[in-house]
Amino acid sequence: MKPLALSTMFAQQQRFEDGAAFARYAAEAGYDAIEISHSTREDKLRQILDSHALPVASVHQPAPWARHHDGRGNSHINLASIDEDERRAAIEYATASIDWAGRIGAKRIVVHLGQVSDVSEQFEEEREMRRMFDSGSVVSDRFVELREAVIGRRKADAEAHVEAARRSLLELVHAAEPHRIAIGLENRYHYHEIPQPEEYELLLDGLVGEQAGYWHDVGHAEVLHRLGFIDRHAWLDRLSSRAVGAHLHDVSGIGDHRAPGDGDVDWGYVTAGLKHLPSYTLEINQHQSDERVRGAIGFLEGVGLR
Repeated sequence: MKPLALSTMFAQQQRFEDGAAFARYAAEAGYDAIEISHSTREDKLRQILDSHALPVASVHQPAPWARHHDGRGNSHINLASIDEDERRAAIEYATASIDWAGRIGAKRIVVHLGQVSDVSEQFEEEREMRRMFDSGSVVSDRFVELREAVIGRRKADAEAHVEAARRSLLELVHAAEPHRIAIGLENRYHYHEIPQPEEYELLLDGLVGEQAGYWHDVGHAEVLHRLGFIDRHAWLDRLSSRAVGAHLHDVSGIGDHRAPGDGDVDWGYVTAGLKHLPSYTLEINQHQSDERVRGAIGFLEGVGLR
């Protein structure tokens, strides 16, 4: 049996205000470890550690959560910014996550490497596409026009941001090496975010898996596929051999972070691309039922991911 970690994404609810209660819940539900999500406050992180209920297998940058001086949460600070002050601030938050992982003994850091533009929110054209998808209006000229506009906007500005992301990654690798922590670059939920499949080659050039690799998020790949941006198979077909970790969750429509088994993802290709990994993280949101959270373990065993 491969170890399964439960992300503290599920802990963002009142009954788990005390992180120790969440840690005990995860252990009782059958999980083997915890991942600290970027929405986790420092006090909750400390409570999880002090509980000694489960080990922390990975930390999701930029954890713990903090408010930047301009009012933004630290997860909105852009590691791919071409504004050097912004990029340096993002580096500081990410390095703090690495330091926490080093103290905890976690050997994986999940990294959101930023986006094309310093606006972390999706392009307004993509937002409209998502509203149209939810209303069943995807077969229309307008939907196609919006998608082409999103692709064009990203392409026009991508090069400089990807180069900035590469600089940030190398700095984070340098910070992580003394702790022997590997960085997992996660595929993202919005089209303007970095990286896309073909960008990994540049970003990971010269790095080995002990330093940095690919982190596959099942739901993110599925949602971008359903919107017509990137084929769901492109990620693992190209990057399976460089994968260092994975977030497993299911999707209904374009709503992700559902418990595996509570959606309509085709798990066959996921299993084929990720079965070589030694462990997995379930990234389930706080709206899912306890029954689904517990049942996900057996579901994954049934599809060959346990």
